[in-house]
Amino acid sequence: MAASTSVNKVETPDGFRLHTENTSHILLSANDAFLNPVQEFNRDISVACIRTWSEDLNRSKEEKWGKTQGKRAARVANKKQKGDDGQPITTTSTTSIKGDSGEHLAMQPQESDQKLEPTRRPYKFVLLEALSATGLRSIRYAKEIPLVKYVIANDLSDAAVTTMRRNVELNGLGPTEEPSADPSAPPRVDPGKVRVNEGDACTLMYNHREEKKRVDVVDLDPYGTAAPFIDAAVQCVNDGGLLCVTCTDLAVLATTNYPEKCYSNYGGVSVKAEYGHEAALRLVLHSLSTSAARYGRYIEPLLSLSIDFYVRVFVRVHSGAFETKKAVTKTANYYICSHCQSWYEQPLGRVVENIHERSGQVNYLFKTQAGPTVSEKCPECESTLHIAGPMWSGPLHDSGFVGRVLEHLEQDKDHYGTAVRMKGMLTVAKEETATPFYFTPSKLASAFHCCTPSLNDLASALLNAGHKVSRSHACPGSLKTTAPQRDIHDVIRCWIKKNPVKMENIGARSPARTLLAKEPRLQADFKRHPDSVTASSEVKLVRYQQNPTSHWGPGTKAVAGTGNKRKRGEESAQS
Repeated sequence: MAASTSVNKVETPDGFRLHTENTSHILLSANDAFLNPVQEFNRDISVACIRTWSEDLNRSKEEKWGKTQGKRAARVANKKQKGDDGQPITTTSTTSIKGDSGEHLAMQPQESDQKLEPTRRPYKFVLLEALSATGLRSIRYAKEIPLVKYVIANDLSDAAVTTMRRNVELNGLGPTEEPSADPSAPPRVDPGKVRVNEGDACTLMYNHREEKKRVDVVDLDPYGTAAPFIDAAVQCVNDGGLLCVTCTDLAVLATTNYPEKCYSNYGGVSVKAEYGHEAALRLVLHSLSTSAARYGRYIEPLLSLSIDFYVRVFVRVHSGAFETKKAVTKTANYYICSHCQSWYEQPLGRVVENIHERSGQVNYLFKTQAGPTVSEKCPECESTLHIAGPMWSGPLHDSGFVGRVLEHLEQDKDHYGTAVRMKGMLTVAKEETATPFYFTPSKLASAFHCCTPSLNDLASALLNAGHKVSRSHACPGSLKTTAPQRDIHDVIRCWIKKNPVKMENIGARSPARTLLAKEPRLQADFKRHPDSVTASSEVKLVRYQQNPTSHWGPGTKAVAGTGNKRKRGEESAQS
């Protein structure tokens, strides 16, 4: 009999190691699916976002149910006024009916001469994790999110499924037998809160695309790109449901090394610039938006984060013809300067409102957008422009939702191992302006060959000129602003008047000479603006994870010990 040790009251057999994260424990062996410990931040932020979304959904259903009950009460009162008998129900038993929004309403008996008062039970949702690997993420969802009804944990590898079943049983979330009320009948089997499935992820999701079979949350966390799974995912999510997507292929998304691969995966071309990680987010959102639009659906981004070596987005999926049409107005191409990295937006469509003179009815017409917005050369430095996109041009976050996640984090920060980093990144995300892309003072100064102004000097000058500014979560020391590129450059030109550039150090054909030759149209005021230091500046933004082990990065794809290798894109790297 093999010896075993006890760690945190969990038996660890020989040949296995115990991994504990929050309240969950999993056993891993050398041949099991890959687990990256640094992805604890990903799992923590996912638990917090899904939990906040579920509370929002439950609250909205409760409000809808309350309105329905109010209308019913009004109808009953109206009948009584008209002389209907309206005899009260006399019963002492507890019954259950189904409300308009699908929840079961428990009818609680009151006094015998009164009607039963319906009470609403919280809405419990179903979550599907398409690529579960070790099952740690599914286990944490089941244990840490109160409103989870059950989690479907799927994987294609038989070795991963064996690992999942072992870990699910270890955490007490697997199937159990309950005695039947009839002694002669077989015991009833409860499938458990985490239901393990072995099969192809897309096949599983396509099997749930019928309206009655849809799930409330889909989590895609693959090794590499999520592109092969997006079409199935957007179809199997309920209206108002949540879609959580991770992509780790930033070598494709955040650079121009593989434009053909980026286009084939996401339907757009990335940018080669310091804001490439935000462009990666917008390319993923564009792919989700266009995939959903094919089925009369549209997305509402709640939180979109660039983290370490991957991107993670949380979007709600809705159905609606009008909003689906508006997706074209939230899509744009961008012209990117190869020298000063200025960007110029070219929207793909626009909406025209026509108001009828007599009725006042508003008609919306969808039109193509005039273009191009610029010539072949950059208007600022006359360097070559490269085209990028199409990509999502709308907001990356819902600040109200992010604020509620922060409130939850403040109340339960002891439940998250990466709470400090979560607070820092969420605070910055909450304050971000909806305008695309950011810049850093050092990169901006390098285009002019001048010394670098401080972040506060730049922010104050832009604020004093009437523009909005914010930080970006995607890059430390960066700024986002509503100011056009010319105004940003004019601030630098005013800075250079106080801190002259040595022209002898600049080549005769350098684009910097073109930038410096222009006179500023505005006189920048560098006086410290009270809003130049935002709340995120006062929070210690722990952006980069400390290395828990050597070689902690994305790693290599796990290979099942039984020889059952998966196709590329079907292996989960983060469980």
